[in-house]
Amino acid sequence: MNRIVAGILAHVDAGKTTLSEALLYATGQVRKLGRVDRGDAFLDTNAMERQRGITIFTEPAVITTPDLTITLLDTPGHVDFSAETERTLAVLDYAILVISGADGIQGHTETLWRLLDRYHVPTFVFINKMDAPGADKSQLMDQLKRRFSDGCIDFTDPDSSMEDIAMQDETAMDVYLDTGTVPEQTIRSMIANRKLFPCYFGSALKMEGIEQFVAGFEHFTQEPQYDGDFGARIYKVSHDAQGNRLTWLKVTGGELKAKMMLDGTARVDAAHTGADDGTRTDDDGLWHEKADQVRVYSGAKFTTVDSVPAGTVCAVTGLTWTFPGAGLGKEHDGERPVLQPVLTYTLLPGECDAHKCLVALRELEDEDPLLHVVWQPRLEEVHLQLMGAVQLEIIQQIMHDRFGLDVTFGPGGILYKETITSPIEGVGHFEPLRHYAETHVLLEPLPQGSGMEYETVCSEDVLDRNWQRLIMQHCKEREHLGVLTGSPITDMRITLLTGRAHLKHTEGGDFRQATYRAIRQGLMEAKKKGDCRLLEPWYGFRLEVPQDMVGHAMADIQRISGSFDTPTGDGEYMVLNGTAPVSEMRDYAMDVNAYTHGRGHLSCVFAVYRACHNADEVIESMAYDPESDLENTPDSVFCAHGAGYPVKWYKVPEFMHLDYAWSGMGER
Repeated sequence: MNRIVAGILAHVDAGKTTLSEALLYATGQVRKLGRVDRGDAFLDTNAMERQRGITIFTEPAVITTPDLTITLLDTPGHVDFSAETERTLAVLDYAILVISGADGIQGHTETLWRLLDRYHVPTFVFINKMDAPGADKSQLMDQLKRRFSDGCIDFTDPDSSMEDIAMQDETAMDVYLDTGTVPEQTIRSMIANRKLFPCYFGSALKMEGIEQFVAGFEHFTQEPQYDGDFGARIYKVSHDAQGNRLTWLKVTGGELKAKMMLDGTARVDAAHTGADDGTRTDDDGLWHEKADQVRVYSGAKFTTVDSVPAGTVCAVTGLTWTFPGAGLGKEHDGERPVLQPVLTYTLLPGECDAHKCLVALRELEDEDPLLHVVWQPRLEEVHLQLMGAVQLEIIQQIMHDRFGLDVTFGPGGILYKETITSPIEGVGHFEPLRHYAETHVLLEPLPQGSGMEYETVCSEDVLDRNWQRLIMQHCKEREHLGVLTGSPITDMRITLLTGRAHLKHTEGGDFRQATYRAIRQGLMEAKKKGDCRLLEPWYGFRLEVPQDMVGHAMADIQRISGSFDTPTGDGEYMVLNGTAPVSEMRDYAMDVNAYTHGRGHLSCVFAVYRACHNADEVIESMAYDPESDLENTPDSVFCAHGAGYPVKWYKVPEFMHLDYAWSGMGER
């Protein structure tokens, strides 16, 4: 029997969970058709989901047909939880994209389509709510072809669409011209290669079109080929009602057995959730832990099994170092997610103990690394990053329900970042009495959206390999802050150029201090040259307004420093696609609603970090003094006459023990 992992995705309120229920009912997995509005949907296993009528967490359901076993992953539809959806895409064989027949393609639907393309996930489209007034099949197909792909083909009767199918592939067209048809195996391959996107129509609530969709999905999917080498891809971390940490994964090769030893790389930018019990043992920083239980879930219920084959989605207990996006065995860790939070909030613990709140938030960060919980010692505050207001409400509710902590959060602020515009060498020296370390690093700007990269060009004849590996770990283990506003740095490569240790006095912590100070000293040098740049998040937006109001909309976008492509329209409505700073767009949806009298629609999604449009104003308002930030000091410590003494960052080149290693510093 073939085994398929399929995700079901949609813009919120398109009927995604209702379709999941219909598929479960049509295939005999449930005897009663659950409903979101009644709070009894099979896949809404969490009390908050039942209460709010939205999907918050990705949940699996196993569907069995005569020839196919489908693990269906129901993903969140609300944009605030889209990071959970993106994490799931890496384990999908196929996706089912649900579109509301009444609303057509909405803003978040386009974001999902782009993500499916990025992760190369073959996609079936189900157009739901075709019983709603205004749902027009031909108009919807035109919209799908225009905004998604010409490969979106009506599969209500594939035989009648054979010419359209053949036109999506040269080989298929040659066969079609010779025989008048396209072989079914060719169609399966075209779907698997994202040349063809079968479209089905119906109403999940009324069970219309469901059996036809199930038959088509069963007929036109094919199981991926797996080899015998063990591999797995982690897409989620959670905790069960008993507090057991669950690592959710898809086996991508070989077999996963209970009590099997697993290994992988640890995520160094967050605290380890388990005890520091020596599980990270080898020279390459790999952890080694035993998979205690292997659980196969369907809804809220699970079965404990001895082993699972490739192609299976399961949850494993006993692992403490894992994180979403990690690879096990032959699988490498995944790339950074596209969707990133752009707002930062401050925890207001009220009467709750701040330390207990921090511990609880660390557990939530373990499940969702994008929360990025940070303790700010300078301010004695806990900060975390979120997608929006709905996610904030959910975090508050989880803190109450799971941990018994009633907390609030301060108003959300923009999550700024910093980078540099030209290379610079930074030097850090740490030499209190009986300690010694000096580190030289090269900071180089990278293209927009690159994130952070790290490497070493230091010879092992100059600095031992173990010290170099330690320095690289210190570069990666924390979020280094810029010197303009104290915001995280990004789009930068940090290269270890050279360093020096003392045979007798150097300890591991010495290089931590030297490395941190070298990075900050380099940033201060860049600031002195005017080479630091403040970045802000920009939204990609789609604004749809009545035609007679497009002038108003265009003026607004220009006023808030945004830009847009040439407007398009259908005679009644005009559409503006463009980008604009998040700081200027946060409340703009209310403005659109007001001036269009409810007829306009704005959808936004994080697009990119780029130069801040009002950098001077932001830097002045934040009033950050990098030299007063003792947790991130750019200064160094040298030793003379048996005592250590501090040296200001701009004096460090006069005292450093090694010469500059990068030729560019000769221009000073």
